[in-house]
Amino acid sequence: MPDIPPPSPSASLDESAARKTEALDSLAAILPALAGPERTDQLVALLSEEDIATLRHLAQEGIGENSLRALTSDCSYLEGWCLAATGEPLPWPAPVPLILKFIAHHLWDPERRKTDPAHGIPEDVALALEDLKLLRKAKGGGAHRAPHAVTTVQRRLASWSTLHRWRGLQGAFSAPDVRSAMRLANRVSSRPRARKSRRAVTADLLEQLLATCNGTDYAAPSLVDLRDKALLLIGFASGGRRRSELAGLRLSQIVWEDPLPADPIDPGSLLLPAASLQLGRTKTEDASDDNAVLLIGRPVEALRTWLEAAPIVEGAVFRAIDRWGNVKARGLTPQSVNAILKSRCALAGLDPAEFSAHGLRSGFLTEAANRDIPIQDAMQQSRHRSLAQASSYYNDAGRSRHRSARMLG
Repeated sequence: MPDIPPPSPSASLDESAARKTEALDSLAAILPALAGPERTDQLVALLSEEDIATLRHLAQEGIGENSLRALTSDCSYLEGWCLAATGEPLPWPAPVPLILKFIAHHLWDPERRKTDPAHGIPEDVALALEDLKLLRKAKGGGAHRAPHAVTTVQRRLASWSTLHRWRGLQGAFSAPDVRSAMRLANRVSSRPRARKSRRAVTADLLEQLLATCNGTDYAAPSLVDLRDKALLLIGFASGGRRRSELAGLRLSQIVWEDPLPADPIDPGSLLLPAASLQLGRTKTEDASDDNAVLLIGRPVEALRTWLEAAPIVEGAVFRAIDRWGNVKARGLTPQSVNAILKSRCALAGLDPAEFSAHGLRSGFLTEAANRDIPIQDAMQQSRHRSLAQASSYYNDAGRSRHRSARMLG
């Protein structure tokens, strides 16, 4: 009987790539951001079969789409960085020295790097990451390369730790050396934390945006105007909903309530329309019966007007509209929500570069602070879990009113 030669290494690699491609295709059905041959080829080259299996498990467990997208992106980056920095695939579990190397390669002192090119990320590692399209090219060359934002490094370390847990492994991310390195790197990093939106969309700015949705002297508001007006009002009044939550809002999540008095202290005051939004799973909360926010007055009226004009009887609430005014069945994407807000800013004579959809969220809390609404009430509507995060908006809003800043006149 003739000997059967073992499969060649190249054949094994081809089979592994095929298995990874098939697994990624099924994952792309859940996460559209992974779709496309170029993105698939990149992930096949960077991720191991175990990485992809972990991500599929997370998807099946019902993790949020944005969280899964971030985990996939971070896992790809970590695999690419480790290969560039060590010549080896990412080990599981990751040893402390490797975690420390990751921190040192991404957080450094920009002033020291000007005189010591070896400080921070090695240039060959950075160039390799650029070739993999995992790192933006530095303007002016490697000497002008900036460290990563501390929040980005913290998120990637958190993702790394999460992937360890889902593999049933114990990570060393809470080791004293790692915590000390992060604390020291945070001190020397001169990169300030940037707001997701430079300016908050407070009530006065929101009114300017809404004024662009009222049609013209010669024409009534279009379907686009009605949709955008409802989107802006719901986005703000519901506590500053995230763009992913607005894009994913379904008609089944809306519960029409009995009218409520305009003044809660005076039951005899004018009755206003009301509705509840059942938020379901969000970035920070699991689906639950009490994960809902109440809408009263103008936002509810605008929402009813849009739903009747579209008309929409099921499915996505906020939908794409083609150039001929036809309302599509598909919902908006989170990116479309951002684009709509920027478009309305431009129509209102504001600089779109200073705003993003997150401005609705920061604007809600800033406006609540300006009106001296207790932070606990505002958090009940915004569904913030972190008091520290919500307080940051209150602190920013109240800074201009502090007497301590006026002691010298």
